[in-house]
Amino acid sequence: MPSRRTVLTGSAAAAIAAGAGVGIASPAAASPGGPDRAALQAALDRIVATGATAALARLDGPSGSWRGSSGVVELGRPARPAPGGLYRVGSITKTFVATVILQLAGERRLALDDTLERWLPGAIANGSRITIRNLLQHTSGIFDYTDLLFASFEEVLRARYRTFRPEELVALAAAQPPVFEPGTSWAYSNTNYVLLGLIVRKVTGRAYGREVDRRILRPLRLHGTEVPGTDTTIDGPHAHGYEPVERDGGPVPLDFTDLNPSMAHAAGEIVSTTADLNRFYRTLLSGRLLRRAQLAEMLTPVGELSYGLGIYQQELPGGPTLWGHSGGIFGFISYSFSTPDAATQLSISINPWIGDAGQAVVDLALLAFGVTAPAALRAPATPFPVMGLRPPRA
Repeated sequence: MPSRRTVLTGSAAAAIAAGAGVGIASPAAASPGGPDRAALQAALDRIVATGATAALARLDGPSGSWRGSSGVVELGRPARPAPGGLYRVGSITKTFVATVILQLAGERRLALDDTLERWLPGAIANGSRITIRNLLQHTSGIFDYTDLLFASFEEVLRARYRTFRPEELVALAAAQPPVFEPGTSWAYSNTNYVLLGLIVRKVTGRAYGREVDRRILRPLRLHGTEVPGTDTTIDGPHAHGYEPVERDGGPVPLDFTDLNPSMAHAAGEIVSTTADLNRFYRTLLSGRLLRRAQLAEMLTPVGELSYGLGIYQQELPGGPTLWGHSGGIFGFISYSFSTPDAATQLSISINPWIGDAGQAVVDLALLAFGVTAPAALRAPATPFPVMGLRPPRA
């Protein structure tokens, strides 16, 4: 049985510092002109130094691959994380769910302009005016259930090990008025993807996780990826995630690695690895998971964050405009982005702690995607947005 709560007293900063420094580099040999391993590792180490207990990253591109790790597996112990370790990817789950929905659209088992009311009658009061496309691109105006479920850290602790049915999560949002009329604005809402998971079940007769496994995980041999359901543990090598709680006038780390992922359902429950995510986005953007028409729909951005259907654009100053997603769930922040031509992918997992690693993340991305223009490197960081179940900070 997992430990319910582990509050580690003492100096978290000292434990982090002891484990930072040169992390574990990729065992694969770098090709001539390939990734600058030392520079990439130094950039990863800066993520830990500026606000994390651990970090993993993997870069795959035409000139070769690199993977690294930094920090510690667990506070108070010096062991470093395995570069190929598992982690909770949070809202990166949304790209998997969107891919399944778009596959079903390509099979003509549903249409993006179908209404929510058609597939889930009565789930949301104005469901007859909300389309599947609205759900995918966050233009539905449906209230985000996490704003209620995680309104305070005490609420988070009460929800941590509880099993939620997806219908319960939807009901929380359904009891609130719409944020705006469908299609008139953009606002990120995890409820949209819980509903999409239920639509997958209604259309196929199988849970969305089974469809993700059948259509994506097994064909792509993503053996490090799972849809855990109600399994509270991460079953494999992984770094621990922490949330700060106040004790004796200051923050101390609460080990939050174990939780019941049904709180996220199709909005953010997947566990994966950097290698698997890179392969997933490479395969998706190369057109091998979706038909041409559905991929074009997916890559049509809307709103101020240039969000497509379960995927969004991320501009790099002086560099390419990437496609991918970020994720946040208690104890974990993740990023996975690819060039539009599917040539190069970067995935990062961070176990955040006190501090701000935003600039360090951008620095690693600039290096990984070959941005060398001095003006871009001197530009102030515009942090990559973290989309997901964002915890209230104690």
